[in-house]
This record gives sequence, C-alpha cells and structure tokens, in this order.
Amino acid sequence: MKRIVTYNVNGIRAALSKNWMNWLKATNPDIICLQETKASPEQLDLTIFEQAGYKHYWHSAQKKGYSGVAILAKEKPDNIVYGCGIRKYDDEGRVLRVDYGENSIMSVYMPSGSSGDHRQAFKIEWLNDFQQYINSLNKDRRNLIICGDYNICNKEIDIHNPRSNANTSGFLPDERAWFDGFLESGFVDTFRHFNKGPHNYTWWSYRAGSRGKNLGWRIDYLLVSENLLSKLLRAAILPEAKHSDHCPVLIEIDI
Repeated sequence: MKRIVTYNVNGIRAALSKNWMNWLKATNPDIICLQETKASPEQLDLTIFEQAGYKHYWHSAQKKGYSGVAILAKEKPDNIVYGCGIRKYDDEGRVLRVDYGENSIMSVYMPSGSSGDHRQAFKIEWLNDFQQYINSLNKDRRNLIICGDYNICNKEIDIHNPRSNANTSGFLPDERAWFDGFLESGFVDTFRHFNKGPHNYTWWSYRAGSRGKNLGWRIDYLLVSENLLSKLLRAAILPEAKHSDHCPVLIEIDI
C-alpha cells in the first residue's frame, strides 16, 4: 500500500516556516506532490528533505517566485520526466512525472484564469493541450495518478456558493465541461469515489475569515486511471493542515 498526497503549498519556503516538515513526518506519505513551490532548488536547504527520507525532484518556473511543482518520494523512481514538452507551459513549471514500473505519478499545477482575460484564455489553451498530452501519454502509460491543483471546481457540491460564482474563473461552464470530459476520457475522482457529501473543500480565500467559516472550493484532486480503481483503499481531504490557503488531499492505493 502506498500513501500519496497532493498539496499546493503556496510557497514551500513559507510552508517550511510554519512547521511543514513536522507535519510531513507525522503524515508520512510515500510520495507527496507539491504545487506552487515558488522556489528553485538552490534557494532551499535540500538536506532537510533527505534527512526525512525523501528523494526530491523539482520543476521550477523560469520566473522567480512563481508557480513550480515538485515531488518528494521515499523510493527512487525508474524514470523522471520534467515538463510536458510544450515550452509555454514548461517555462512556468507546471508538470512533473515519476514512473515506477507500470505506474506514473504526476504533480500538475494548472493555470488560474482569475487575473484577467489573457490568463483565462491561456488556461483554456492549457486545458485543451493537457487533454491531448494525456491522451498521447495514455498510449504508453496506462496507470496514471494525476495529482494537483486543477483550479476548477467540477460540480456545484464542490463550491460553497455556486450561484454567486457562476461567472467566476474556476467555476465557468466551459471549465466544468472540460473536467467532465477529462474524467470521461478514463479517470476517477478519488475523493468523490469514497465521499459523496457536501462542504468538503481544499482552498479558501484569505478574505473574510473564509476558512474558519468553511466557505471554500474543492480544486485539488488526485485523479487515477479507471483501471486503478480496484486498487484504491481510501481518499481524504486533510483540512487541519494549515500551511497554505490550500490543504492536502491523500489517497491510499495498493500499488
């Protein structure tokens, strides 16, 4: 059994200043996929991860202090792939993959469109390109675990106020339709497989005490290929971890 976690840390250096390493050791995942690291490896003391028993792999954005993904893993992977092969996304450090035999684990940080029309258009381009990338990857890698911040709430149950956010980036009809189509292309939303109830979120605005009131969005997911469904043991959101405006999501899977 493997315990896999995804966590948008909103700056790994900021998270580390909030006792993140103590949380990591207590949670003890086999693999943790990070998003929005906002740092390059040379800006970090990497020995702290190694002393905790983790190999570490980083795909940072060219722009300092922006975006970036990483994977910490207890076992060395057979293969590591940095990026998705599309320069405009790879320059922003959005995709990192590790392979173990037939299984692949990806840390993905999908673009946000909230800063304006230009970035929303970029996000829609990404969604279409990412679907094509995964379709191609699926020809050789049939067992995918795609961890990350998708920056999309899929269903009304995934957002605290669907009506007032109907025209908000992250809950737009075309984004939600893309998510539905992505699942239909052969993936399972692991959290919803086990948990059907409302009020389960992974991101809260820093404004107006949103987290204390649990006025959130569920935008962080671990999606797995349908053929891994029988191997899933558990999925959970971990809202008590408070190192970021996001919280981690966990699965336990028999691989």
